[in-house]
Amino acid sequence: MNDLHTTVSTVSTVSIYGDARPELEQTMQMLLGEIEKIRYEMTSELGMDPIEHLLGRIKSEESMREKCRRKGLPETAESALGQIHDAIGVRVVCAFIDDVYTIHDRLLALPHIRLAKEKDYIRHAKPNGYRSFHMIILVDEKIYAEIQLRTISMDTWAALVHHLKYKKELGANTALISEELKRCADELASTDSSMQTLRDMIRELR
Repeated sequence: MNDLHTTVSTVSTVSIYGDARPELEQTMQMLLGEIEKIRYEMTSELGMDPIEHLLGRIKSEESMREKCRRKGLPETAESALGQIHDAIGVRVVCAFIDDVYTIHDRLLALPHIRLAKEKDYIRHAKPNGYRSFHMIILVDEKIYAEIQLRTISMDTWAALVHHLKYKKELGANTALISEELKRCADELASTDSSMQTLRDMIRELR
């Protein structure tokens, strides 16, 4: 009976990442370090910090297992690291729209980073108003990571929508709420565009 208990406990504690967890942590820290270097370079060039904040995370065991189940994949390291590409997640929140694209370009210029996939939800916003630039990159031809680049306004909107937690079961009110959220997103996007224009004007005057 004790042997059976020991076996079950051992199985339940096996990581879905296998023995790759240390490499995931190392790769995430390396990416954060590369972005900090880009940040320093751009601060020297622009005379201001282009990044409001920078976050990195390794997807939790349960979140990764749940994603595997949702996609109909076995809960294995091969699925978590080969089939699903966001075990590592990095979010870069920038001051201005142009900074998003500059950081994007400089990241892809690094020799050990290869673009696997990208979606520009800034120029092509989602129907609900969501805006962000998503990149899936392959680091050293081994480890995938998702990088999200967005402005302060875009990040604020996404955070507030998350806090609202409105449900699809609200019936007719759901459409009204969705319309209002889209309107707010569009207004913030207009503000982003205006602030970018103002920064460009100030830089030209200088």
